[in-house]
Amino acid sequence: MLSRLPLRVLHLLGGWAGWLVYRVDAGYRRRLHDNLALAIGRDDPALVRQAAREAGRQALELPWVWLRTADEVVAGVRRVEGWELVDAALAEGRGLLFLTPHLGCFEITAQYIASRTPITVLYRPPRKAVLQPLMEAGRARGQMKTAPADLSGVRKLVKTLRSHEAVGMLPDQAPGVGEGVWAPFFGRPAWTMTLAARMAEVKGVCVLYVWAERLPRGEGFALRFSEGVEALEGELEARCATINREIERLILACPAQYLWGYDRYKRPKGVAAPDAPAVRA
Repeated sequence: MLSRLPLRVLHLLGGWAGWLVYRVDAGYRRRLHDNLALAIGRDDPALVRQAAREAGRQALELPWVWLRTADEVVAGVRRVEGWELVDAALAEGRGLLFLTPHLGCFEITAQYIASRTPITVLYRPPRKAVLQPLMEAGRARGQMKTAPADLSGVRKLVKTLRSHEAVGMLPDQAPGVGEGVWAPFFGRPAWTMTLAARMAEVKGVCVLYVWAERLPRGEGFALRFSEGVEALEGELEARCATINREIERLILACPAQYLWGYDRYKRPKGVAAPDAPAVRA
């Protein structure tokens, strides 16, 4: 039913829903305030309210992205910046690693890429099993394939990159035990996935950052592709820290649309916390 509504209506309803959740859920409200203040260096009530509304829009736009036809979803992308970087990498026969943070409409990025070139995306099963068929219907279609977040999925991603095709993942997703390292994220230690940094080591791979800005009044989305400011080099921990800094730069360009309510700083059970606070590079 929600997928049949116009995007502008979903974003209107989502804004109200996001504000309502912010008002009634004290834990969520505190986490959103704390994480956002840490990133921008101050408590900004107006920006907090906007971020809460954007989180609601992100939730209610999911049925539209997953269950509308692929052509309808791609048509929702009104502007694209930086696609020439993708064309250049494909022309050189390179594998492509797209890193997409929880910023804006992160679900539509792979949908758009799949409309132009094959892509395999890493996914974790949703906590609510009822969402599994919806997620699969929305993600595994056309030129988009999925890879589970386990050893078989990692092998599939490596094979895809070596075949000079594209892979996509969310590098700011909190990993499990044995899947991460401690790295600074807005000056605070965050348990950070190592998979993105490891995939970047595949010979000939081109790493690009991409996010989709949610345009006002339900007008659609603007996709932005960019190269990293810093080279991905050094030991594994250093590369993970570099990816976090690149994500920070993207977020600060549009802080209201990051998913601040996501518990980015959670510590997996059995993982010891760092002895001292990390210092932002």
